[in-house]
Amino acid sequence: MKSAKSAPLPAGSHRRPVVGITARTVPVTLQGSAMVVSLSLQSHVDFLAAAGCVPVVLPLRPGVEQLVGGLQGLLVPGGPDLDPALYGQDRHPRTRVGSPEMDRAELALLGAALGAGLPLLAICRGMQLLNVRCGGTLHQHLPEITGNDTHRPQGDGFEFGRHVLELRPGSHIGRIFGDDTPKTACHHHQAVDRIGTGLTATARTPDGVVEVVEAAGHPFAVGVQWEAGQTEDDRLHRALADAARRG
Repeated sequence: MKSAKSAPLPAGSHRRPVVGITARTVPVTLQGSAMVVSLSLQSHVDFLAAAGCVPVVLPLRPGVEQLVGGLQGLLVPGGPDLDPALYGQDRHPRTRVGSPEMDRAELALLGAALGAGLPLLAICRGMQLLNVRCGGTLHQHLPEITGNDTHRPQGDGFEFGRHVLELRPGSHIGRIFGDDTPKTACHHHQAVDRIGTGLTATARTPDGVVEVVEAAGHPFAVGVQWEAGQTEDDRLHRALADAARRG
């Protein structure tokens, strides 16, 4: 029996790159019932779809790294603090960790993506995961370092800190933003301390906090500390989509 073949694509058409988005697990109430769901921020889905990708949400379970071969890109979003045991520290009183199982699964996925040269955008917690995966460490409570809470302002709601970046010329982030650098929309109380092996800091805020890291020798592996996806600026998502198409 002959094996079935996929139907050819119409002339001039191209397959849309599949970009995985790692899920976040949260409790919700739906139609009066309490439940736990795996979800993604809708803007990540919408921005990637508008950039010509097929976004796929990846629940963080053991073995998720096996999916890397079916992806053309990966987005690792914000979320809870990492377990500081992963970078050799005791837990600070202000550190709020999620699930050790989630940490392990996401680190394995990141490792597989880096090893495969998969285009990668890591946001907030994602950037911290990237740094720890490469052997780096974190400041567990940034106000103790900077002396203020401008990176996560305290207020009645979810407020952003605004900082203008200092970009390294010739970097991915420099090419993405050019001369039109936005004010970052920050909401983080942790940040990169010791930078991981193979990573380079390519943007900082004026107070010296690392806001972008990039992996040397990788086609596109960029970590940003601010809440990309919670503003209308989709340039990072479009850059990931472009890298996924090239890959």
